[in-house]
Amino acid sequence: MPNNNRYNLVAENPQSTVVGEYVTDGVRVAHYQSEADLERAFIKQLEMQAYEYLPITSEADLVLNLRKQLEKLNDFAFIDSEWERFFASELANPNQSIAEKTATIQEDHIKNLTREDGTTKNVYLIKKDNIHDNSLQVINQYATEDGQRPNRYDVTVLVNGLPLVHVELKRRGVAIAEAFNQINRYSRESFWASSGLFEYAQLFIISNGTHTKYYSNTVRSEHIKEAGEGAVKKGKRSSNSFEFTSWWADATNRPITDLMDFGKTFFAKHALLNILTKYCVFTTDHQLLVMRPYQIVATERILSRIEVSTNYKKLGTVEAGGYIWHTTGSGKTLTSFKTAQLVSKLAYVDKVVFVVDRKDLDYQTMREYDKFEKGAANSNTSTAILKKQLENPNVRIIITTIQKLDRFIGCNSEHAIFDGHVVLIFDECHRSQFGDMHAAITKTFKNYNLFGFTGTPIFAMNASAGGRPDLKTTEQAFGEKLHTYTIVNAIADKNVLPFKVDYVSTVREAENIEDA
Repeated sequence: MPNNNRYNLVAENPQSTVVGEYVTDGVRVAHYQSEADLERAFIKQLEMQAYEYLPITSEADLVLNLRKQLEKLNDFAFIDSEWERFFASELANPNQSIAEKTATIQEDHIKNLTREDGTTKNVYLIKKDNIHDNSLQVINQYATEDGQRPNRYDVTVLVNGLPLVHVELKRRGVAIAEAFNQINRYSRESFWASSGLFEYAQLFIISNGTHTKYYSNTVRSEHIKEAGEGAVKKGKRSSNSFEFTSWWADATNRPITDLMDFGKTFFAKHALLNILTKYCVFTTDHQLLVMRPYQIVATERILSRIEVSTNYKKLGTVEAGGYIWHTTGSGKTLTSFKTAQLVSKLAYVDKVVFVVDRKDLDYQTMREYDKFEKGAANSNTSTAILKKQLENPNVRIIITTIQKLDRFIGCNSEHAIFDGHVVLIFDECHRSQFGDMHAAITKTFKNYNLFGFTGTPIFAMNASAGGRPDLKTTEQAFGEKLHTYTIVNAIADKNVLPFKVDYVSTVREAENIEDA
């Protein structure tokens, strides 16, 4: 078989968030396993992965450990009065809602501490630039009696002492929806109790050993809110209900459902910390969205392609790009949004231009981009604004329409931006850019990466007869396929509704005829 590799890689980062192809060790529990047995086995698995087990079961021990871990992370020691003031105002403020605590972790994780000597100290709650500076600990059977009723939680993962991930287990054979409902009960009755530290939980995992799913705190908190208000009417399914929990999977979209396998992959230290620090999106509506595995794979493969093509000086060629085949309804816009956000943080990239069709640029997409970078979506209103933003070195990410970008290229053929490193991301591959627009980009931009997202790729077998012969397929225009998540995968994951097929006979047949 011929070797089709374009690059001879010297080194490659082995720590992808989502494992390429997971092969189980085949060891499965065939006999009855109680919830306590399952919990012990899971904690043992985490300890094997270098999590530190702590026998913490009370509020006082939890707060003391939090202080120690923050001192370790920030390499300094609080004096008692500083800690009491910092804890009361920044961490255990009773006026803060779940959304505000989520914003602290996702957006405001560096706090200012005014020390007793009058100096100011930055206190990190979590390190996002170097994730392995963070400490991971696991506790179980944490008890509280300060809520509406006494409760005892199964397993909690502490990140720098804060309970950011909670795991609720049920014995094998019990539906995992029961674990989902139990977390909801904890939310109503006791997560808010005492110092309210458990309201910092970003992710929840529910499992019965055989089936394991994960979801964000928004799914939990909004479900509680809607249940209390009676907001979910008959026939209406909320995006915050159990149906919107997610399976974990490998890069081939094969679900990883067994708790031990889930622990080895999702709870791998680099994977869990990447999910918490990179692959959550806190929206303008204060909703925390955690990305699904196929979205993370697509994002990381684009980032990898940019890095490799830059190092190998392949910018401006089809080898520097690629396309993502993710089916309609699977969250392509969220994936492309997060991709653009992460690419814009690369020091060697000058601009990220997110290109949509005029009719696809909805208000919600504009709000999300404006939240990340104020005014990023303004360039869709005027070619003059687009030109101004492309010339501003402080503007890293721009959202615009195909039509405005085409007009800008036509009127500014000698512009300096065409020599810069520009990453162009098309939210939908198959709009206007297949013809003249694509030619204009490849002719004028010199150092570019070109990526496209599509739910309907064009292959040679379904390409149209007309048009340019060198731009008939998606691969010809954008480069090789980087990841696939088809309608078959989405239906299997229950991320989209299955097809409903009705057969309608158009030929009237005589009765009592049997097929031979």
